[in-house]
Amino acid sequence: MATWSDSVYVAFTMDALSRFICGWQASQSLRSDLVLNALEMAIWQRRGELEGLIHHSDGVSQYLSTRYAERLAETISGLYKTQLICRRGPWKGIDDVEYATLEWLDWFTHRRLLEPHGNVPPAELEAAYWRKEDTSIIEELKEPSLR
Repeated sequence: MATWSDSVYVAFTMDALSRFICGWQASQSLRSDLVLNALEMAIWQRRGELEGLIHHSDGVSQYLSTRYAERLAETISGLYKTQLICRRGPWKGIDDVEYATLEWLDWFTHRRLLEPHGNVPPAELEAAYWRKEDTSIIEELKEPSLR
C-alpha cells in the first residue's frame, strides 16, 4: 500500500485450522526478510511447532501462484485491506501502518467471531487446543457433521 513517504508491504502467517494470525511483518521492501520475519514470529509464537501454519503475503514474487496462496489464506490480505487499510488511510508511513495493524490483529484474533468455529474467536479456539481440555470445537472442525 502507498503511504505519504513510501510503499509498505505486509505479510501474515496464519494457523490453517483456527485462523489465528501467529506472525506478521511490515516492511518498506519486498525482500525475503518480509516473509521470513513473519514466519519466524509464527515459529516463536508456536514454540517451534509448524503443523497447521500457512503463510500469505501480498507480494506476487514470493509465490508461484498468487491465486493458490489467496485461496489457502482465506484472502487474509483482502480482509486486511478492506477492513483496515482502505477504511483508515491515507497513511503517513510504516509506523502508522504497523500500529493500526496491531490493533486490527487484536480484533481479528481475540474478538472476531467465526461461525465455522462455533462463533468463538481464533484466540479462544487456539487456547482450547493448547490446553487440550475442550476439543469438541476442534474435532467438529476436523470432521464436520453432515446435516
